[in-house]
This record gives sequence, structure tokens and C-alpha cells, in this order.
Amino acid sequence: MRPWQFFSHSTALALYGVPMPSDRRSRLLHVAARRPDREPRVAGVVGHRLGQRTPDIRVVDGLRVEHSVKAWRHVASWWGRTELVVAGDFLVGRQGVVTLDELTREVVTGSGRGQAALESALADVRVGAESPTETRLRLVLCAAGLPEPLLNPVITAPDGRFVARLDLAYAPWRVAVEYDGRQHAEDRAQFERDADRWDDIRQQGWVLVRILRHHLHGDGRIAVRMVAGALRAAGWTP
Repeated sequence: MRPWQFFSHSTALALYGVPMPSDRRSRLLHVAARRPDREPRVAGVVGHRLGQRTPDIRVVDGLRVEHSVKAWRHVASWWGRTELVVAGDFLVGRQGVVTLDELTREVVTGSGRGQAALESALADVRVGAESPTETRLRLVLCAAGLPEPLLNPVITAPDGRFVARLDLAYAPWRVAVEYDGRQHAEDRAQFERDADRWDDIRQQGWVLVRILRHHLHGDGRIAVRMVAGALRAAGWTP
């Protein structure tokens, strides 16, 4: 790389730790430069020649990387809405790469390709999401007309003892939704700890809905049916 070139687009987001979609274009190496400087023209590298404004470059693990909000904007031309929301949730999440205000400012002041996609995605970006699956599950539930859940709330016993930090929760109906990935079934010790926690959650008067990987396949209608059923049983009216 030349001194004026930097990693951009999906490559920049990957370097920040953002979960990547599976499409081939996102997995390629993206490197950019600002006019009048030249982008790389090398086999195996996707070069981008961006506008003349001063680049906002950060150093990540010793590498020159485009600012995360600019990279988020640049992938909006080909990423889907869910992938953009997942990336936005990650950037404003526990890692604290950027703030929600910074993400909002980029959308409000920006224009061009992908602008409509960014505006739509920003409406669903939330502070507090801790995994891409949590984000996808929340989007599926809300798209089906269910109420928006709280993200990662802590529940305690009457004596103040910590019980659990839930993935998603509907506090008015005391319905908790937990996503259990495949690794839980493969790790017996983890599974046993989780089983004890599930029982403790129920003892505090919460209905626990466990969503497994196959419940989210396709359009996620199985997950929706499970959560909607628990909410209706708890008194929620669609």
C-alpha cells in the first residue's frame, strides 16, 4: 500500500470486528484513496477512488483504516438491511467503536448511493445489542408485529441476588427470550450452567422462551410463533 491508501468498505468494518455477511464481495480486500491520489490496481484487491475531502483515517492494529461510519456508509450500496443493522448495533454496542449520535450524524448529513438503505437501517439500530443473532432475532420479532423487546436487561431475586442477564425481554408480560447457539449443546459444563439459570429465571416468575438455531431458519416464523404464543398467554393483545 502507498502512504495515501487505506483499508475501506467491508475490509475496514472487518478490521473493527464487525460481523461480516457471507457474500463474496464483502470477503474481498477493499483499499481506497482520495482524489487526486490513485487507488491500488492490483490483482486480488478492489480499489476505490473516493472524493477529494480529507480522509478520516484511524490506525487499527497498526493498519490504516477508514473511519467506521464512512465504511458503514460505503457498504450500504450492496449490503442488505439486516446486515447494516447488525453492523450498526455492533458499532454502537459494548465495543463502543462509535456513538449512536455519530452514526446518526453520518446518515443525516450524507447523500448518494445507499442513502435510503442507511436511513432505513438507522431506524432499527439499538444501543445494547451484544451479538448479531440477537439483532436478527429482534428484527424478525418486530417485523412480525410483536412489541420491541428490551436488550440484555438484568433480573434479580427479591433479596437482590443476581439471577440472569437476559438476551431479550418483555418486562410488562415477564416474558424472557434467550437464543441458544450450537456451542451450548457441545459444551456440557456450559449447558448445565445454563439449565440451572433457566430454572432460576422461571422461579422469579418469568416465562422463558428458548430460541434455537433452527427456529430462525428462513423467515423465522417458528421463533415468532413461540414468542407470540408466550406473550399472548401472558396477556398481550396483538
